[in-house]
Amino acid sequence: MKDQGKSAKISIKDIALIGVMTAVITVCKEILSFLPNIELVSFWIILFTLFFRWRVLFVVPVFVLIEGCLYGMGPWWIMYLYTWPLLALISYINRRQESVWFWSILSGFFGLFFGILCAIPYGVTGAVGNGIRGGLYAGFTWWVAGIRYDIIHCIGNFVLMLVLYHPVRRAMDRIVHIIDY
Repeated sequence: MKDQGKSAKISIKDIALIGVMTAVITVCKEILSFLPNIELVSFWIILFTLFFRWRVLFVVPVFVLIEGCLYGMGPWWIMYLYTWPLLALISYINRRQESVWFWSILSGFFGLFFGILCAIPYGVTGAVGNGIRGGLYAGFTWWVAGIRYDIIHCIGNFVLMLVLYHPVRRAMDRIVHIIDY
């Protein structure tokens, strides 16, 4: 997991890698979309941040834009604008961690708190015309209504990271050496 500091420019190899990472995240999300809150987006954002560092800064917005194009750009899309970059930031800050338990717990907590992060736009839009109390009520009720899905999200993220972390990390170690990153 080395990060070449050879140039400040984005190379053709970087662009291709960003495209592949975006495709992997998007395809995995679509394949699992029939399951409620079971997703590999969190897993891939964490792993791609650990291995390809700054390049994930391009992957996340492109993924979010693709999702908006596929499903429309409603309030849920606004949530994606800050939730996925937040996960990348948290992953980057903790990039020296190698414990599968650390990453599984982090991924699980992210799933658990995803709903409360996503309640923010509802709180803001609920405050328009209803005041701060109305906004807090709107955000809170939206979050509470989805808690069971956050619990599923938590368990799914935890288990997926626990099961996939080591084999995917080994594969990515090999890939990084092959593509010379």
